[in-house]
Amino acid sequence: MVFQSLTLFARSRGPDEFWRKRKIFKLAAHFVGRKRNCYSIAIRYVHRALRYATMSRKLKKADMLNLWNTRLTAACAEHDINLRTFKESLMRNNILIDRKTLVDLAIWEPRSFKSLTQLAIARGKQDGLNDVMYVKTPPGVITRGMLK
Repeated sequence: MVFQSLTLFARSRGPDEFWRKRKIFKLAAHFVGRKRNCYSIAIRYVHRALRYATMSRKLKKADMLNLWNTRLTAACAEHDINLRTFKESLMRNNILIDRKTLVDLAIWEPRSFKSLTQLAIARGKQDGLNDVMYVKTPPGVITRGMLK
């Protein structure tokens, strides 16, 4: 292209505008009606959708944490120990497992989770935690302090 003046060069948008609009139309491809085909309307709705997507990433993390806490509380209640005592006893046993993994164990490996709760109860009794003093010690669980 040959431009006779600087103003004609500045006014020429050329392929850049095409690709910029194409990017927006690709993001708006699943929209309905003029939100999909009309650029001035599509850009508004694409920006709005991107804003919601950004907010939702944080909300998803909070929702998952809430779900994990609910599931862990229920799984611990099933084995007669509360969640705070369970986590504390696991920390004292140097068993460092995150909430997601504990929930997966509680759902898919109930025997493994039960053995973890038995270890936590035994360690809680050994350390004198009030929440587990009246829980019956599970059979077959031996910790370091009980070997004497």
